[in-house]
Amino acid sequence: APVVFPSISFNHRGFGIMAMGGYALNGSHQEVDLSIYYANDYISIAVSDYFYPTAVGSKDTYFNFKGSENGHWLETCMTLTHPKVPIWATVSTYFAGADKNPEGKQGWSSYAELGYSHTFNENNTVSVVAGAALNKSFYTDFNAGFNVVNIALKYSRTFTLGKCFLPLSVSYIINPYKNKSYLTFS
Repeated sequence: APVVFPSISFNHRGFGIMAMGGYALNGSHQEVDLSIYYANDYISIAVSDYFYPTAVGSKDTYFNFKGSENGHWLETCMTLTHPKVPIWATVSTYFAGADKNPEGKQGWSSYAELGYSHTFNENNTVSVVAGAALNKSFYTDFNAGFNVVNIALKYSRTFTLGKCFLPLSVSYIINPYKNKSYLTFS
């Protein structure tokens, strides 16, 4: 189903806050994301709270942070880049919230990815990404450790409409661990 992702952010001197919502037009998915971050030309560091209403049942209200009733996923993420090299490396870990292993303990689900992008004709970018689960985690249903879970090819183009910009993209994504592929438009 098509999903709408409205967002708002504010940043000043590299520090920022962001709020985003995700809403499937057929009602099958909802989320509310809040992040604080710092970014410069070489590094970005963020702490995010992803909230999925009713992801764990009818008791997961926004201000309920109790163990198995918790619909929040708290993550810390770091990305390394260089302004003159179109390569990036990201590592992230869920450190609190609903990321629980089968024993009900914090799952510490961790992920890393390497990416490359090439920009051409000013408004066009092609990116290639490979990402892996670093441990037994929700990425592998807590059944396996290190595994490639994301291989993606993305084409992006930004259209200029007067003083406004409209970024559009299409991605082909493969999850080799789950033997799934996806085509997304945004």
